[in-house]
Amino acid sequence: MTTYYGLYGQKVQYLASDPTDVQIGQVWYNSTSAVLKVRQVTTSGTWASGGNLATARFALSGAGTQTAGLAFGGYTGTAITAATEEYDGSAWTTGGNLGTAKNSLAGAGTQTAALAFGGDTPGGITAASEEYDGTSWTAGGTMATPRFQFAGCGTQTAGLGFGGYNPGTGGLKNETESYNGTSWTSGGNMGTARRLHAGCGTNTAALSFGGFITTVSNATEEYNGTSWTAGGNMGTARYGLGGVGIQTAALAFGGSSYPATVANSELYDGTSWSSTTSMPSARKNLGGAGTQAAGLGFGGNGPGPSSVTDTIEFTGPGVGTTKTVTVS
Repeated sequence: MTTYYGLYGQKVQYLASDPTDVQIGQVWYNSTSAVLKVRQVTTSGTWASGGNLATARFALSGAGTQTAGLAFGGYTGTAITAATEEYDGSAWTTGGNLGTAKNSLAGAGTQTAALAFGGDTPGGITAASEEYDGTSWTAGGTMATPRFQFAGCGTQTAGLGFGGYNPGTGGLKNETESYNGTSWTSGGNMGTARRLHAGCGTNTAALSFGGFITTVSNATEEYNGTSWTAGGNMGTARYGLGGVGIQTAALAFGGSSYPATVANSELYDGTSWSSTTSMPSARKNLGGAGTQAAGLGFGGNGPGPSSVTDTIEFTGPGVGTTKTVTVS
């Protein structure tokens, strides 16, 4: 009779707990939980539920990673909020409030060094930015162009904002501005002015995708720190979508293809987009953080106007995961 030892030259380990330094292809028996387990590589991306936000909201922004995320601002359905929440990979806890409540703002950075900029406030559209140190927000430099419904990326000391909307100053925006931790300076204009798009990457290697122009867009643009050039089009045109990652490894999810709210997710490799597993439910105007391999989506609103607290976590293809071996 063929045995595992005969095939692979090693025995299945009998362990009281899962190993910490586990290798792809490793098989072991967990005697505590009485199950056989294997470490394998995911062939397609997967979404899983995370801990809920304390404050339901949409048109919020985010920063950080899947295990150290930050959510700030947004609209609850009745009011613009200044609320900040911090995610540890399992649950959200309350952080320091923004100095000014705002929605449809842009964000960049990490959980302990974040940047919030622009947005719509109870007093009108703003160009102000705020910096977060993991506890509280303080005033940062002011952008040249007040705007909301735009995208941002980068870090607290090397941020980037692009596109957006301001009905009082010409409507759609194609302007790009770069932040050095103190002040904002103008960069190269986007090829096409747009709003409600997503962005990710750094201030010298940024990505913009989707959005609304005069209709829903599937266009992608890439920034090299000086100018924007066209990238590969998304498979699904959408606005109000979530986006995370870097210029050569991005994740787009959710949004509205108008009139439908969608759950579609797509992966970008620096040249073209490909479909991956859809979100558990359709939503738009949500926040995002993390990478293509470990993404985080939170808040938003569904086909209706009601805001949600849901958090979802994405594990990208090619990532090692531990699976329980079952028989039927």
